[in-house]
Amino acid sequence: MTRSRIASRCLPAVLVAALCALPALAVRRTEDPLGLIPTNAVTVGVVHWNQLRASPLAPRVLADVDRISGEGDTARFLADTGLTPREDIDTITIAMSPAAGEGSDSGLVIFEGRFDLSRISSALTSRGALLQTSPSGAGAYYRLVAKGAKSDQPGAVALVNRALIVCGNEAAVVAVLARKESGGDGGLASGQGIGRHLSRIDRDASAWALVDLSRIPASHLGAGDAAEPSRALLGAMKSVSLLAVQAVVHGDSVDLSATGLSNDAENRGLIADSLRGMLAMWRLAIQDKSPELVPVLRRFQIENDSEGVSIRGTVPGSFLRSLADSASKHAGK
Repeated sequence: MTRSRIASRCLPAVLVAALCALPALAVRRTEDPLGLIPTNAVTVGVVHWNQLRASPLAPRVLADVDRISGEGDTARFLADTGLTPREDIDTITIAMSPAAGEGSDSGLVIFEGRFDLSRISSALTSRGALLQTSPSGAGAYYRLVAKGAKSDQPGAVALVNRALIVCGNEAAVVAVLARKESGGDGGLASGQGIGRHLSRIDRDASAWALVDLSRIPASHLGAGDAAEPSRALLGAMKSVSLLAVQAVVHGDSVDLSATGLSNDAENRGLIADSLRGMLAMWRLAIQDKSPELVPVLRRFQIENDSEGVSIRGTVPGSFLRSLADSASKHAGK
């Protein structure tokens, strides 16, 4: 599993949602999803989906959700289940674990919200899903049957209760049911694996992610054709063992922070210098088109201590909306 694959699978989704999240009433949890995540996970991220509605990017993001929800098989499935993602899903927890041997990476997605289990069960069954009982007797789940699929790791869905649904490959879902039966105290919530770094993020943040880069081959993080100081930053990132990212929204702005841990003092200095160089480049790039954003970038703080390098700052909603509009125009070309 490569660093670029981790980034493409998890971090973009978490960061986009992080830029859109707003504080709201806490979700009533019937289970702690982190207690269900395996301790060998290399990535875990949490997004408070129910907080998207009032965020600066909500119109753009929710429009995309509605568009996807209204297409073909997805629209028919949602109609059969009575599920409206933008309203019925509160929290999404995503985790990736490394493959055993040459197998595929193991992914988990845990949804918290309000679900009509009877309708979802009927919709799955009508599409060929097979109801199974886990080997340990810890619970039931549906094995998904994909047309033409030859994978030795079929997908699975466990309808745990009306507030909790778990999706992933069959082995991962079976393991979750076993952890749940044991009280869910063997997962990341116990402080094992990357769970020992949970203190580095605010679990009440609108969205956050932890990535254990020490278990991803550094050779897969290449600088490519990136310009300086981006190339220097990508090269120095090879010494980073853990990446912690989080976002909290206040009114019409988003507080963003990211920390990379490294025990190499020279590389910590290089990362800090590269980040400062990138901020300077961005200021030069926008000073004519969006001069009001130059002070925003100037207020970003970069700290280098004995453990790692952190960058934090506040981004106004107007800037986030402009990013969404630009992305939308670019996608439409």
